[in-house]
Amino acid sequence: MRPAELDRVTVAEAADRYVELVRARTLTGGLSAATAEVYARDAATFVALAGADQVLDDLTGEDVDAILLAFARKPDGRRPSTTGQPPSSSERPPAASVGSSVGSSVGQSPSSQARFRRSISALFKHATLAGWVQVDPMAASTVTARQRGGLRPERRALTREQAQGLVGAARSLERSPGEGRRDQRTELRDALVVLLLATMGPRVSELVRANVEDFFTNDGVRYWRIFGKGGRTRDVPLPAVVAGALDAYLARGRAASPDKALLLSWRGRRLARGDVQAVIDRVQARVDPAQRRSVTPHGLRHTTATHLLADAVDMDAVRRVLGHSDLSTLGRYRDELPGELEVAMRVHPLLRGPDPAQ
Repeated sequence: MRPAELDRVTVAEAADRYVELVRARTLTGGLSAATAEVYARDAATFVALAGADQVLDDLTGEDVDAILLAFARKPDGRRPSTTGQPPSSSERPPAASVGSSVGSSVGQSPSSQARFRRSISALFKHATLAGWVQVDPMAASTVTARQRGGLRPERRALTREQAQGLVGAARSLERSPGEGRRDQRTELRDALVVLLLATMGPRVSELVRANVEDFFTNDGVRYWRIFGKGGRTRDVPLPAVVAGALDAYLARGRAASPDKALLLSWRGRRLARGDVQAVIDRVQARVDPAQRRSVTPHGLRHTTATHLLADAVDMDAVRRVLGHSDLSTLGRYRDELPGELEVAMRVHPLLRGPDPAQ
């Protein structure tokens, strides 16, 4: 159980206590000496980046993000620096730098970044149990560790204006396909890819796995039978605009091929997962720069969930659209939107209709 009172220890003191505990575990065989030293080294780096005199409980998720990214940029001593003088690793960047690029040729390797995140996660987990922090700030961190690609800011939903700009660019492609040989034009396919991702939020694996036969009509409504995780399937109705884009692509844009895949390259082969980002980027290039923001396929899945939920669509319906087995999973896909609280208060349900003062 957690202690009744919070112990406001500094970062340095918390790290010292934690490392002492970790090293004690080597005496009982619970941890190897080499692993304990890795934890100790990472704890020392954490102290240098966070600030030794900083109170541990005062660190926020944004602070953790800044620390993780500062570590990612920290020169790797095993590789030579190309700049001559490496930047000081003791300078802690502002939280606003979370969106900066990481993973330069002289920075930490992806595996080192992932290991460092695990180390400080373990430290904060112990700190929560010991009563050194009220809330584990790792839960609010938006920077995650990946074995490939290193640390990166979590992908987020597009705003309504950005999403509408992207959808509008896709629809303009559908209305005015380009010049050249019909079997080498990809505009209708690109439009369909973006519309499916932005309005229905499939996983990229579900999108590229789709076959023509997975789309059917029932009572005048077009459906997509999506084959998702764990062998589960879901039938999701297509918005009218998306159904129109599908029909246009099948009639005029899909390359002739015996392959049953829905999305084909101009050579007639099934589109690969890695090709989808290039499709999004091509459509994004047509968006007005004031509305443009780079986004990944998974970011468009966030976009679908966020805007459906923001528009008061039933949570269980959104869960079924995305193919989640549990409602609790939706929390990871719901992102804050600028101005949404102001809108919510303007249209408060208790203040609609008759004057409440009467």
